[in-house]
Amino acid sequence: MAATACLLALAASGSLRNTASSAWTPPTAEVLPDPLVELVVITRTTPSVEAPARDGSLAGLEYDLVTRFAADLGTKVRFVEATSYADALARLRGGSAHMLAADIAATAELKRDFLFGPPYRTSKQVLVRAKSTPRASSLDALIAKRVAYAPESSGAKHLEAARLARPALQWREIATDHPEQVLREVTDGRADYAITSTHLLDLARGVHPGLETTLTVGPSDPVAWAFPKTTDRRFLQKVRRFFARIAADGTLDRLIDRYHGHALRLDVAEASEFRDAIGARLEPLKPLFQRAQHETGIDWRFLAALAFQESKWDPRATSPTGVRGLMMLTEETAARMGVRDRTDARESVTAGAHYFKTLRDSMPARIPEPDRSWLALAAYNQGLGHLEDARVLAQRLGLNADTWVHVRQALPLLADEEHFSTLKHGYARGGEALVLTEKVRAYYQALIAQEPAWTPPPVTLAREPAPRRLPFFWPFRYIEDAFVL
Repeated sequence: MAATACLLALAASGSLRNTASSAWTPPTAEVLPDPLVELVVITRTTPSVEAPARDGSLAGLEYDLVTRFAADLGTKVRFVEATSYADALARLRGGSAHMLAADIAATAELKRDFLFGPPYRTSKQVLVRAKSTPRASSLDALIAKRVAYAPESSGAKHLEAARLARPALQWREIATDHPEQVLREVTDGRADYAITSTHLLDLARGVHPGLETTLTVGPSDPVAWAFPKTTDRRFLQKVRRFFARIAADGTLDRLIDRYHGHALRLDVAEASEFRDAIGARLEPLKPLFQRAQHETGIDWRFLAALAFQESKWDPRATSPTGVRGLMMLTEETAARMGVRDRTDARESVTAGAHYFKTLRDSMPARIPEPDRSWLALAAYNQGLGHLEDARVLAQRLGLNADTWVHVRQALPLLADEEHFSTLKHGYARGGEALVLTEKVRAYYQALIAQEPAWTPPPVTLAREPAPRRLPFFWPFRYIEDAFVL
């Protein structure tokens, strides 16, 4: 993801961000503000740290956690963007911020230099290969091979420890600043193996479907926020209380699902099919999706992801139930949206985008993004009535009817007579709505990684014509384009 886009997104959210240069220099003697007045946080732009929001701006797990914590403290946040693991750690060592929130594993080595908050997930480092590369049963397979990894990452530390224990373990290092780039090194054939975390690999499967895990490297590490050794223990206690609260009330699980819950929905065949379709069929359709974005404000990549799930980008697609076209519109929906020919790609995309926007806008105002969009996707598949039944059922089960992570648990039950017989709209294939929503999320994430955001051209107001200049001897009076004797 482009760092510039991230800066714009955070600026729009009210947070300030300082851009880091590629070469880190020690900070000046500037004294950090009180964290209860302004919390200065180092972060990075990676898929596992910051992710796309529905409207094309950027948000992410770490960003959401930090902003919620700052809200609890009643303080504002200033994000400082690091360019790499090494840069992030060096900045924290140099006193540039109060804390580091960047998907950092709390390894034994780093615990000698920093304090860590409560772990909120685990990171397991794995060795990844392309299908054409032999499997590795041990680290001996790396000898004389090209191995890509991010310096200062926990995977790199595990490799270094293994090499210190066995000096014969020598390989050709391919170091990259961004963790997601190590996967591209393997996909593009520049590396034989890569070291990455399992959750980052899961997020990238839509972009790199041909990669396989071949070996676990080292033990699992806890992921947590890092703090300088000089941090006030009372401040750390506030961090611990914050994580204890969001773990107890389910907020942490919902946030993790918000950004990573879709990651395992695509199998290798589906991911490969999608990647091939991007190269073969997407380009001529882009203007249609972008025009629809211009009209609705919905990211064109989101609309493209929905269209691929519906029709595989085939304008003449038809289902056994009679829905047709790129956006797979029913006759009723097409008539409501004024579509004359459902197989007309432009008509289908325009109508599908406006129909989705109508569904999303009909959600209760209290439901935030991205849950509004995920719920609207389910309604796109099964209708608002059945979605409302699923939300009612979620409430009966003691779940939160306003969050996707809970409503998706209720959707498959719409096909269970024990449940649908008690609901207003009866039977529905709720499992299909669940699958559609999760796959659209996965396709959208893959498009975000490969296709740039699109900004509509500025609206140019037509200039009013200049008043007609008449010769001084003209024998008529000129009044608003009418000539009067």
